[in-house]
Amino acid sequence: MLTGAEIIIIGGDARQLEVVQKLVELDASVTLIGFDNLQKPFTGAAMGILTSEVLQCADALVLPVIGTDDQGRVESVFSSSEMVLTGELLSALPKHAVIYTGMAKPYLKDLCDSQSLRLVELLQRDDIAIYNSIPTAEGALMIAIQNTDITIHGSQSMVLGFGRTGFTMARSLQGLGAKVKVGVRKPEHFARALEMGFTPFYTRDLYQEVGNIDLLFNTIPTMIVTAQIITNIPHRAVIIDLASKPGGTDFRFAEKRGIKAMLAPGLPGIVAPKTAGRILANTLSQLMVEEFRDRSDEV
Repeated sequence: MLTGAEIIIIGGDARQLEVVQKLVELDASVTLIGFDNLQKPFTGAAMGILTSEVLQCADALVLPVIGTDDQGRVESVFSSSEMVLTGELLSALPKHAVIYTGMAKPYLKDLCDSQSLRLVELLQRDDIAIYNSIPTAEGALMIAIQNTDITIHGSQSMVLGFGRTGFTMARSLQGLGAKVKVGVRKPEHFARALEMGFTPFYTRDLYQEVGNIDLLFNTIPTMIVTAQIITNIPHRAVIIDLASKPGGTDFRFAEKRGIKAMLAPGLPGIVAPKTAGRILANTLSQLMVEEFRDRSDEV
């Protein structure tokens, strides 16, 4: 339980609603900032505004999955008011307070370092990344179906990267009967992909491998589907880039060649916000319970 814990949640999207619900169920004292346009207020949660006075009693501060932008702005789909996180505001937090977010840009990292505050990036955890790979793969398949005139079954599909998302993506395509090529960099990934029945290749050979594909799913967050690679991709092919912005595809050149290419990051929050929110809520509440218990033991 989180009885006695003061938790402030700032901004976010539909995923945050699951987080709020979970923390309220655990008896935390929850204050919501940037939720003034909610159609139905949360029972058991208070509404607040972003001021030093509100932050000075917080045990934890929960930010959206994206954290802040490069100027410190915190986005909220539930508010039209601008919220900016500054050093002056964070200096009001107690030194034991923990800041939780999905991923942190340099601005937020530097801000927390300057105030000696602990920052936890939830999307860096293997468990959350693996859970999130499921709605990511489902969303990518939905985009593929909507943007092609062929079935996934029997298609020549390619997945670049065999990490947490690439693994699930390749397996999902295989389950639907696609012929799946997997581009890897490490010999151990090559061996695992081969063992699982995929057709592995090293990404250094990507130019030769893309010549007959129908679908390309990229999970590598560096420029890999370059203009040179795109010159050898069939015009019928569709590229779906699942890497975080700006992706790993030369979208300008793809458009110039008439190849459909789409950047599709953050699919869990788009196609399955309730499931994605529960994934965050379960891990976040577990971390907070452990943190609060350890702090109580020290006292």
